[in-house]
This record gives sequence, C-alpha cells and structure tokens, in this order.
Amino acid sequence: MERCHLVNGRQKNVVIIGGGPGGYESALVAAQLGAQVTVIEQTGLGGAAVLTDCVPSKTLIATSDFMSRFASAGRLGVGFEGTDEDQHAQAHAKQVNERILGLAEAQSRDIRAQLESVGVRIKNGRGRIAGPGRVTAELTGGGTEELIADVILLAVGCTPRVMDTAIPDGERILTWQQIYDLTELPEKLIVVGSGVTGAELAHAYLGLGCDVTLVSSRDRVLPGEDADAATVIENVFRRRGMKVLNRSRMAAARREGDEVVVTLEDGREVRGSHVLLAVGSVPLTDDIGLDKAGVEVTRSGHIPVDRVSRTSAQGVYAAGDCTGVLPLASVAAMQGRIAMAHSLGDAVAPLNLRGVCANIFTDPEIATVGYSQADVEEGRIEARVVTLPLSTNPRAKMRNITDGFVKLFVRPGSTTIIGGVVVAPQASELIYPIGLAVQNRLTVDQVASTFSVYPSMTGSIAEAARRLHEAEI
Repeated sequence: MERCHLVNGRQKNVVIIGGGPGGYESALVAAQLGAQVTVIEQTGLGGAAVLTDCVPSKTLIATSDFMSRFASAGRLGVGFEGTDEDQHAQAHAKQVNERILGLAEAQSRDIRAQLESVGVRIKNGRGRIAGPGRVTAELTGGGTEELIADVILLAVGCTPRVMDTAIPDGERILTWQQIYDLTELPEKLIVVGSGVTGAELAHAYLGLGCDVTLVSSRDRVLPGEDADAATVIENVFRRRGMKVLNRSRMAAARREGDEVVVTLEDGREVRGSHVLLAVGSVPLTDDIGLDKAGVEVTRSGHIPVDRVSRTSAQGVYAAGDCTGVLPLASVAAMQGRIAMAHSLGDAVAPLNLRGVCANIFTDPEIATVGYSQADVEEGRIEARVVTLPLSTNPRAKMRNITDGFVKLFVRPGSTTIIGGVVVAPQASELIYPIGLAVQNRLTVDQVASTFSVYPSMTGSIAEAARRLHEAEI
C-alpha cells in the first residue's frame, strides 16, 4: 500500500530541478511514497547521462569494440571469404552517430513515460529556487510557473569545462558532448585529458580506425585509478598504435584551416584534424537561486551534502555530479533515492561509498569496488592483497584474452573482503560478485567455497579468494 505523506492535511510537494539519474530516480521513489512530484528539466529526461554523456559514449565504445572483434578474428582461425577488399570492416560516422542519438532519445522517451505513468508532473524548462519552499519554472514554451515545495531536490549536473585558450567550435575543437554531430570520422584525433572520459573516448576512436594521440598531463593515463590497471591500459593503447604523450599539459588549441594545433606548455605543437577536450567539468549551479535558499556552495561551485543528501538549507537536498561526491550515474541515483526516503520519512541507510562499483569502459575494462591499492600503500587501511593474472584462466585463453587481472583486498585476521579490482573485457559484469562480498562483508572462505562455473572468468575470483585463505595459514 502506498503511504501518503501529508503536510497540514495535504500531500507533500516535492520539486526536483534536473531530470538526470539523480532527478528521475528520486521522482520515482517520491511518487511511490505518496508525494506530489514535479520534475523541471531543460534539455530532456535522462539529462546529460542519457542524452550526451554516458549512454552515447558507451554506445560509441560498444560500436568500437564490435569493430575490434573483426580485427582479432584472424587470431582465432576465423577469416572472410573473398578478396582482401571484402574483408575490411569500416565505420561510417554519420550512421554510427545517428544510431547513438536515436538510442539516447528513445531512452529519454522511456524515462518520461515511466515518470508520467506514476503521476509525476514534468515541466520543460529551467528551474530556479525563488526562496524557502518556492521554485520558479521558466518554461521552454514561454512564461513562468511558481511552485510550492515542501522538499526541493537539486540534480542539475555538470557541463564540460572550457578553457579560454581552447574554445570549442563544434567542428574541429570539440567537447565530449559535441562529437555526435560529426558526419565523418576524425582522420587524426588529438584527445586532451587522460582521465576516465579522455581514456574511454580515445579507446573508442582508436577502435573505429582513427589515428589517435592522447595528451596526458600526468605520469600515466588514468592517474586516479589503480596503478597496475592503468599500466595495463596504457600498454594496450600503445600496442594498438595510439600515441600517448605523458607529462604533457595543453596550453592552447587553435584551428588552422582544416587542421587543429594543440600547443603544449613546453612549447611543443601537436597537429591533427580534430581535438577532443576532456579536461574536466563544472557544476551547473550558477544562477539557480541557491543564495535565496541559503544553500552553501564550495569554491568550485559544487553543493556540499551529507550522507543522506541534505544541503545546508532545511528542506533542500542535492544529488549527482553537482555535489562533487562521485561522478557516477549510479551514485547520483542512489543519492536521489536516499534524499526522498529521508525527506519523506521512509527507512533509509546513509550513502556508503565503499560499496560503489565503478567501471571504465576501455578495452579491457577496469572495474573497482571498495578500498584501493592507494588506500593500503598510504596507510588508510591494513589489508592483504593478491593479484591473479587472467592469462592463466582457461576461459580467457579460449577468448584470446591476454591482458588483465583480478585483485582482491582483505582484512588480516578476519579475511573479510574489503575491495577489489578487475581488468578484463566486461569487467563491469565481473565486479558484481566482489561488490556483493564488499557490501555484505563476506570472507574469502565464503567466496572460495561458492561454486563457480568451469571454465569461466569468475573462476579467477574464486581462485584469488582461495589464495588469500592459503596466505592466512
């Protein structure tokens, strides 16, 4: 039975500014708990995650990975009949991007239909806090609407960071939101930034057949990830023909006709046909009335929240990338669900970031959960560690997988599993059993004594757990 939360004899009004994962997931929970829910969204349900970021980029990567299967078929003894010309697979940017945007729009429509089916009101426009308990919706079709809100949730997300010396033009100098307008693949693509977004998109375009140069300001790609995992990915990038420039920071990017020139801080110039800027993001928190509600922001513009998503202002919650907690759709959705449960009086558990499974969609993928190697090395946690290369896994050999490993972290004495790393194709699927173990505080013996299919990739997880048991003897 639905519970109807009342204020002075009426339903609670929940107003959500932003329709991304943090917004639409919280709307579903609030509606289930009996509140009157309104979502204000400017660009489309699903937000950037669905329309210009997560869904499109992962679809692009999936297309690239499909191409890679053709390239590696010969190593499995598989070929194509006919001439050499018939055997060449080629990606067509216009068709690829049309499919990507079509899938994103379909997902957005599905989200809208789901929200409308449970009674959520959707306002197309820009939301702004007008004062305590009041929100103004500036409607896309013209006019404004004033909304009374017992609970306000801010899920406004982020936008790509732009440097004054490298202004995107949407044609040759691009952000990651502009690449789906391309009608031809870049001949020579320069990717600036080797974090998650830069590494993923560099991998995608390399797989689609582009000449790719990755400009990294740090000692290695993916500097925030497990060092062993990042080393594997960088080695794979180089082996497949990507040019990786480490310790190289961009100073500027400019167009020269049909070329782009990226100038590095040491004076070097890198020339290409296109440049993709992946130099971070900034929260979309300007001019949304935060000061009128007394919502504090950091110097970077992020909205600080506690573990139940409360801001500094009573009745105002925030979720997603604008909070600066973790830039993951799953975290945004969880923050939003927790916010609604807390504000509407339902049972709630505070956000537990140690249980978050994260994935980088390179090839191989990198998936992580719980404590990391850096946590161990820097003394934040004491742990035993075992790393098992996938090269010994029989299923990996069958699939011609030579790069990757499984790494587990356990507490000494109790042998409770507290973290893990998987580097493998579809590591996003393989991390789940380790995530279950971390979330539910399972021991290595419990994991090791659980049957795994033979042969399977998950067999390496069970084997790693067995090795940690032996290390305790």
